[in-house]
Amino acid sequence: MPELPEVESARAVIEAGALDREIADLDDSDTWVCRPHSPGEIRDALIGRRLTAALRRGKSMWCETSSDGPVLGIHLGMSGRIVVTDGSGSPVEGGDRVRGTAATSPGRDPAWDRFTVRFADGGELRLFDKRRLGRVRLDPDLSRLGPDAAEVGVADFRERVGRGTAPVKARLLDQSVLAGVGNLLADETLWQASLDPRRRVDTLDHDTLTALHGALKKATRAAIRRGGVHTGEVIEHRSPGGHCPRCGAPMQRATVGGRTTWFCSEEQG
Repeated sequence: MPELPEVESARAVIEAGALDREIADLDDSDTWVCRPHSPGEIRDALIGRRLTAALRRGKSMWCETSSDGPVLGIHLGMSGRIVVTDGSGSPVEGGDRVRGTAATSPGRDPAWDRFTVRFADGGELRLFDKRRLGRVRLDPDLSRLGPDAAEVGVADFRERVGRGTAPVKARLLDQSVLAGVGNLLADETLWQASLDPRRRVDTLDHDTLTALHGALKKATRAAIRRGGVHTGEVIEHRSPGGHCPRCGAPMQRATVGGRTTWFCSEEQG
């Protein structure tokens, strides 16, 4: 599932190629992806406007629109990708930041374009989603999200993550505590911090929480720079027979917060 780094890459694609272009038409006919809006509702609200800013908190992304128009919320879901094209139909520079080229290949199925904004210059912004798990809506409610995991300050992080008795991994995954940390980023962060994912947060002292904050910042920035959470140092070792890339000890599997979790049996056990 796309986590904060993947959503940040999608946001950057929109910012680089889709802003300040007049919206001439829009396909919002997919009633599942565009729920609860009826077909044509998003179209009628946005035609003639321009996207003026691409913003993100955690895994949620949205665009502000011109003339005090509604906010356009875009959620990638499990498999969504953002593709922005120029007037000739070619992806704008950086506009296909996905593994592979399925989103722009000539043989792609147009039915997988679940939501399309068509610009007056002939280009498009498309939500490409084979599994139809993305979501588009006007004026999304972001009030339940905690601060962005890439931006949260250390003091706020310590207060939020250290509160309660939950396992530390479950706390990191709680989007009302921090927005943007998913399963892989949590495992990478906890491995970077050499911290047992099962450890209760009320046992973490000031220095441990500070170090965990630093590990989250490091893991998040590296994933954004390299193109996604799959590039983390420990991620490819999260499998039966895997070994810690730092000390060589066997990787151990557990379920924490309802999610499959991998960690070093020696340094995090």
